[in-house]
Amino acid sequence: MLKSRLIHPELAGALAAAGHGAKVLLADGNYPLSTRTPPDAARVYLNLAPGVVSVTQALEVLLTAIPVEAAEVMVPADGPEPAVFGEFRRLLGGAPDLAPLEREAFYAAASAPDVAVAVATGEGRLYANLLLTIGVVPPAPA
Repeated sequence: MLKSRLIHPELAGALAAAGHGAKVLLADGNYPLSTRTPPDAARVYLNLAPGVVSVTQALEVLLTAIPVEAAEVMVPADGPEPAVFGEFRRLLGGAPDLAPLEREAFYAAASAPDVAVAVATGEGRLYANLLLTIGVVPPAPA
């Protein structure tokens, strides 16, 4: 039995196998996970029903398991910034800031070989895709 907040065995194993610089995609319910992620990425399906599990719920738990050094988001071609970006910033603690990528640039980044884990969620909000870069776990003090 694990006492960590992250208890999903497949996701925990995929994150444990990824290292510094590897990327983790948290995808909303509209994201084409099967065609816009690299073939070697571990795919984890948390999309139980519309709205369940949300990207922000998945992010909240992921942040208890991995350090994050960078975060990228898919931005709409026009219109205001999606409200979910504020939730991402709040959960990430403001650092790192969100790097905006237009749709095709985001698809290219999420399809790159350094994407180790791709998580499908039931998130219904548009543009709620988040690409995280795993940071470094500092050594324990001596």
